[in-house]
Amino acid sequence: MSLTPSTMVELGVTVPDFKLPDVVSGNTVRLSDYKGKKAVLIIFICNHCPYVKLIKEALVTFANAYKDELQVVAINANDAEHHPHDSPEKMAEEAREFSYPFPYLYDESQDVAKAYEAACTPDLFLVDANRKLMYRWQFDDSRPANGQPVTGKDIRNAVDLLLEEGKMVENQKPSMGCSIKWKQGNEPKYFG
Repeated sequence: MSLTPSTMVELGVTVPDFKLPDVVSGNTVRLSDYKGKKAVLIIFICNHCPYVKLIKEALVTFANAYKDELQVVAINANDAEHHPHDSPEKMAEEAREFSYPFPYLYDESQDVAKAYEAACTPDLFLVDANRKLMYRWQFDDSRPANGQPVTGKDIRNAVDLLLEEGKMVENQKPSMGCSIKWKQGNEPKYFG
């Protein structure tokens, strides 16, 4: 496990659309599918990362609590050939086991992860209705073995501020987690 921080993409930029398969439904999902939502949280996760495992149940609770105004979309960009526990089949099992109330998308080419400059799991990108990046911080202060409770307080504060006042949280700090498992020779320039 390699502890990796978020790249901290500049706030206010328009994030790119994507077109990826949902491993549960088989449907193709695009960011543009959620034009009616006030906000979308794009979160890069995977099955095996201890940082993701730590927040998984709280992420499901969070997504259910905000489902009327916020769409959560999870994306796994890990190299499944070298990390078979992150294959689409295993992703679908994971989504069903934890009753994910959001699509779990597979970024096989890793192009979406690169476009977002995602670096770790979990890596969070909260966008407003105009697809402007409003938050690229952490879920909360919890980490494996640090003893901090998993609350989701940081993402909840960011979503509440965005939904209620249309504003972004000041002084954001990076998420931390396992590095995205890039295919050999496919590592992005911003990584490493």
